[in-house]
Amino acid sequence: MFLLTQFIGLYVINHYINEKNELPFGLDTPEVEKASDYRNFFYAILFAFVIAISLLFLLTKIKAEFILRAWFFIVITLALGITINSVLPTKLSYAAWIALAIALPLAFLKIFKRNFIIHNATELLIYPGISAIFVSILNFWTILILLVLISIYDMWAVWHSGIMQKMAKYQIDKLKIFGGFFVPYMSKKIRMKLKKLRKSKSKQKKKIKVNIAILGGGDIIFPLIAAGVIFKTTAVTMPLGLKSFTGGFFPAVFVIFGALLGLTYLLTFSEKKKFYPAMPFITAGILFGMILSYMIF
Repeated sequence: MFLLTQFIGLYVINHYINEKNELPFGLDTPEVEKASDYRNFFYAILFAFVIAISLLFLLTKIKAEFILRAWFFIVITLALGITINSVLPTKLSYAAWIALAIALPLAFLKIFKRNFIIHNATELLIYPGISAIFVSILNFWTILILLVLISIYDMWAVWHSGIMQKMAKYQIDKLKIFGGFFVPYMSKKIRMKLKKLRKSKSKQKKKIKVNIAILGGGDIIFPLIAAGVIFKTTAVTMPLGLKSFTGGFFPAVFVIFGALLGLTYLLTFSEKKKFYPAMPFITAGILFGMILSYMIF
């Protein structure tokens, strides 16, 4: 699912960035007129990130469930609409409205009708839509710095403060929604227990605890934004007299598989029933992919 989202994202990013198609719903990203603009946009993104996390934590603390669900619903609808709009013919009349008409019921089912298949299927389309907004205002250097800062924050939030665990549990248990991939699975012991219950003639209802594997939305979207930035980049002047870094489709693919390598390492060696910050591992994989791409291309 992680890998599929990245390639869907590249398609959506190409549609809006390289093919110069406008974002739907009146959304627009500011024009980059000079190199220093990237730095200003980077500061703006950091500021917005801090505000969003603080607001999310505050609303979680005061249990403002209606506001949080409404927030999720609006963001999910817009993100789905952006992705769906990218696959509709560009000359189609009212394409944005058609995309919105498809996105609204999907967002409703995701938020108000809990189903892990619908949840994960829509997740595949949400992050490509969001990434299309941010890729145009970031460049090679700002995305590198952003990845490092997000990785440091992720380590602090999971291993030190525990904020991530608290917010994830609150979203899953109380809001019945979660930003990220959400995969329930049963151990062999639980499967045998369920098999016995099905064979028994007792009509008494029993609850069975099921384990879940989760991957946060940030762990999906940040490598996608990084791949998108590399995808749109033509050449980057490197320090110390080194040759320029060349971007494009294949370097972006190296970034994607580097991120996948980092995530695979984490999932292979992590212990069950423990929370881990995925971004440090994914960022390391992205950097490895970039270095490999630089050496080859």
